[in-house]
Amino acid sequence: MGERVLIAMSGGVDSSVAAYRMLEAGLHCIGANMRLRRETGPGASRSCCADRDAEDAAQAAAQLGIPFEILDYRAEFQAQVVDKFIRVYEAGGTPNPCIDCNRSLKFDRLLRDAEARGCHAVATGHYARVERDGPSGRWLLKKAVDAGKDQSYFLYGLTQYQLAHVRFPLGGMEKRQVRELAGELGLVNAGKRDSQDICFVPDGDHVAFMERCSGRAYPPGDFLDLEGRVVGRHKGAVRYTLGQRKGLGLAMDEPVYVCGKDMAANTVTVGPESALYAREALVEELNWISVEGLSAPLRVGAKTRSRQREQCAEIRPEAPGRVRLVFDRPQRAVTPGQAAVFYDGDTVVGGGTITEVPRGREEVWT
Repeated sequence: MGERVLIAMSGGVDSSVAAYRMLEAGLHCIGANMRLRRETGPGASRSCCADRDAEDAAQAAAQLGIPFEILDYRAEFQAQVVDKFIRVYEAGGTPNPCIDCNRSLKFDRLLRDAEARGCHAVATGHYARVERDGPSGRWLLKKAVDAGKDQSYFLYGLTQYQLAHVRFPLGGMEKRQVRELAGELGLVNAGKRDSQDICFVPDGDHVAFMERCSGRAYPPGDFLDLEGRVVGRHKGAVRYTLGQRKGLGLAMDEPVYVCGKDMAANTVTVGPESALYAREALVEELNWISVEGLSAPLRVGAKTRSRQREQCAEIRPEAPGRVRLVFDRPQRAVTPGQAAVFYDGDTVVGGGTITEVPRGREEVWT
């Protein structure tokens, strides 16, 4: 057999087919399911933490003939993902827990546990590719072949060491090919639907989840217009995200959107869509992949949401650990707490967390 690889098996079709592809390549595989939470109540069966998922992972491993174990990461997941999720919302931002889980658990704790078991690498069902750049010797993170499933945005935080020890066997496949292969193999999860975006909030009510976890209530407050006048009452500032239009319950002369929040004052500011556009953002907590760092302005394609098409922009170094992202054209609802990821074609240059967005009434480009 070839090198030993630990397969992160969530119970879904992607990770199960990833395990098969590693076996097909002649590698010695060990399956592992990360126990992150134990969910109960409405919607729990749709959570990534449901018992059914661990059972599906175990059955898929048995079908493939590989050893399998469950790793208990509940304490780390609570501290590094869930607590941060709540903290960012309470500070007025919009968190991205998938990125935090990848950074802290899948490619840090899990990789360390893999090495302790004599494994050279961790393989997952992510849709992305890793290549080695000959001239620089750096490991590169690249988009998946299936553009509709590409997950490179969520993986920008991987370090050079981690990229050298991860395997993404689905990066060169289309999703339909993965489903077809799973069906041909008779895998238990061949027809299983994909997981939710926020997997530990299966019913979609993130505020109820926060209240259960934190023991805190999020009281109503005032909606304000751009001039600071009270125009209505909101149901708790943490319930609203930048750019939101639906569910505001306001009777205004024109459509209005959430344009800002003051968490200390418990107010939510609304205004016309034009007020959502910004040309710049400050980005911190940076990780560089294709380059060692940034010492001069660099032209990139930039995304501030996972499903957004890259937008032409320039990144400019500022204070240590911070860059200014300047778009060629104003962008809608650039949101603190979310990731800004920089691309050079299919290659991820790097990325970081949006911490501040200078925003005004920008000209809207179409």
